[in-house]
Amino acid sequence: QVQLVESGGGLVQAGGSLRLSCAASGSVFGINAMGWYRQAPGEQRELVAIRSGGRTDYADSVKGRFTISGDNAKGTVYLQMNSLKPEDTAVYYCKATRLLMDYWGKGTLVTVSS
Repeated sequence: QVQLVESGGGLVQAGGSLRLSCAASGSVFGINAMGWYRQAPGEQRELVAIRSGGRTDYADSVKGRFTISGDNAKGTVYLQMNSLKPEDTAVYYCKATRLLMDYWGKGTLVTVSS
């Protein structure tokens, strides 16, 4: 089992920055992908950024503004979010994949005011 805990959400004005953190505990060995997803009110959960197999991928809507970093082997992943927009408002979830199983954190709320 893998437990994930996110932190770093909050309220920020448009144009501001936030850094999200996620730390895994439990069976960290064997995690081969970690990433961030988000879900806005009334919307489906969507991929924001992911690190897997030595590569990173971003949603088009965040390219050039968000940067994912971390160490899958240590069970850590971060999301630096710059130039935030009101449409980035959502609950942000950390996800880890280990042995073909996905594990989710409980999420952290990011609110961007205009």
